[in-house]
Amino acid sequence: MTRTRRAAVLGKPIAHSLSPVIHNAGYAAAGLTGWSYSAIECAEVELPQRVADLGPEWAGLSLTMPLKEVGLAVATVVSPVAAAIGAANTLVRRPDGSWAADNTDVPGMVDVLTGAGVPEGAEVLLLGAGGTARAALAAALRLKTSRVTCLVRRRAAGEELARLADKLGVRFDIRDWVDPGDPGRADVVISTVPRGAADGFAEAAGSWRPETVVFDVVYDPWPTPLAAGAAAAGCRIVSGLDLLLAQAVGQFEQFTGVAAPVPAMRSALAAAQEAR
Repeated sequence: MTRTRRAAVLGKPIAHSLSPVIHNAGYAAAGLTGWSYSAIECAEVELPQRVADLGPEWAGLSLTMPLKEVGLAVATVVSPVAAAIGAANTLVRRPDGSWAADNTDVPGMVDVLTGAGVPEGAEVLLLGAGGTARAALAAALRLKTSRVTCLVRRRAAGEELARLADKLGVRFDIRDWVDPGDPGRADVVISTVPRGAADGFAEAAGSWRPETVVFDVVYDPWPTPLAAGAAAAGCRIVSGLDLLLAQAVGQFEQFTGVAAPVPAMRSALAAAQEAR
């Protein structure tokens, strides 16, 4: 008899999530016939009880907004990267029934940026200072970036991120959102802000360089004005879909213990996005 194993993505709202498409395609391609992956709407206050109520068939959980911080509190073991940035997007069931927290956004960002040709020592311009920016900062550390300049709409958020940068040992500067300097001159531009917030940088004063890599975590609708403007100048573009796949690959392998069938997962994600 095939053993039933379950996993899911939790967050609020969650109906839009493409994670079930990615993971279920991976299970099918890997021959994991007893596995299923669903989406569960869950608020922060609900997460501890939700996790406590899960039966032994549950192998792992993906956490999206607004659960990435509270996810740390339900775990017995927390990975160094999740602890460093104060956020977990992954909970993995341990043999004793407890949960281990990790963050696959960070290695996912490293994978997509290195895949786009970002070299060690690159200079990074970071748009925004929220939770995703913390993952981007940890990724910048792994890429051995020379400096991260962060454009912030709220100075307090930038100062909090600066404290994390100091803890990680990343050279870090803060600039006001309305005084961006010349964003098109950076080696890498990473936009972590919500849809529409970075539209004003689409033209980048006409200074985009083809050598610049532009990574916009937004993927719906795509392309964003930021991505379209940079692409028109010949820049290499990375989307939030690339990150969604990369972080899901890390989760898949932690949940199942088998290598992820990445081409099948990528094809399913592309088809689902095109159908929207």
